[in-house]
Amino acid sequence: MRLIDSIAADAAPLVALRRDLHAHPELCFQEQRTAEVVARQLDACGIATHRGLGKTGVVGILRHGTSTRTVGLRADMDALPITERNSFAHASRHPGRMHACGHDGHTAMLLAAAQHLARHRDFDGTVYFVFQPAEEGGGGAREMIHDGLFERFPMDAIFGAHNWPGMAVGQFALKDGPCFASSNEFRITVHGKGSHAAMPHEGVDPVPVACQMVQAFQTIISRNLRPIEAGVISVTMIHAGEATNVVPDHCDLQGTVRTFTLEALDMIERRLRETAEHTCAAFGARCDFTFTRNYPPTINHSAETRFVHEVMAGMVGADNVQLFEPTMGAEDFSFFLQKCPGAYFLIGNGDGGHRASGHGLGPCTLHNPSYDFNDALIPLGAALWVQLARQWLARPAA
Repeated sequence: MRLIDSIAADAAPLVALRRDLHAHPELCFQEQRTAEVVARQLDACGIATHRGLGKTGVVGILRHGTSTRTVGLRADMDALPITERNSFAHASRHPGRMHACGHDGHTAMLLAAAQHLARHRDFDGTVYFVFQPAEEGGGGAREMIHDGLFERFPMDAIFGAHNWPGMAVGQFALKDGPCFASSNEFRITVHGKGSHAAMPHEGVDPVPVACQMVQAFQTIISRNLRPIEAGVISVTMIHAGEATNVVPDHCDLQGTVRTFTLEALDMIERRLRETAEHTCAAFGARCDFTFTRNYPPTINHSAETRFVHEVMAGMVGADNVQLFEPTMGAEDFSFFLQKCPGAYFLIGNGDGGHRASGHGLGPCTLHNPSYDFNDALIPLGAALWVQLARQWLARPAA
């Protein structure tokens, strides 16, 4: 494993910074303190800082030399609405808020890289350090784009990373093409006609209509989606009625849809609506149908993925660069990749053995109240960011 000695030697204050961020988690679009910490660190390194993109986002600009080449490096900053179960010294001080996904570590890794590049300036071009708010459901990447991220800070490519529990420290993973799915939600209200439960013939019961609908939805995956293409429809909530002797007049269904392509998503949304409306019509009911597209699929660009693989292999050896198996989880880095070439990759967080005494009884997995970021990743992740920036800027202009 090829680390950068000066980054490894300076790891202690960065670990302290990461743990401070962990102790003070902030939810999406509320990252005021976190943004202040980030901006202060960038300012101290002599990096020009711009704040307020996507409400609470921060962008640092570091230029050196004469090249017009540019690269963006992204870290997310927000926490989750989870009450932490850990009791070690840096556990969250705010009940109901926790860095249960490692965004505190992502921020620390990118700050470490920014600090090193600012000190040594051994590159030719411009590096943009993108500290993004609201990845956890708020679409902070989309909001930064709306605020002119790529117009104000034009990038030849952008790269992002996420820690991955269960994968060994010192290993990376990535994949060309789709790697995270789109995230979408639907809500259907079936309107029937209420009646006494002993006289259901006098009403239109929305509950069996909803049950038929749930069963029919699964045939969209098994009979409308190509067998070699992945998709998920999950009805996760059904609510109806207030008394056991009353047939309710309406029933609410909610759920999620995940796909790796927009074409599959278009088809599923259309068939969901048709199935819902026609099922209701068959029973003499009607429905309101709402479909919300949250995050598009995260689709890595081929040339940039190959580049990242080469840099990783040079650091940890090709055997430690794994092929990432796509997940139906979602990631709003997808918005950046729709606008700019780039790639998203994973860095192993270990099996949880790094956690100090006082950790919760649950596993060290993402979105778990017993999770904690592995601080051993800070010098490794920072070294990778540095190498990605240096080597990307050293490439000939397209």
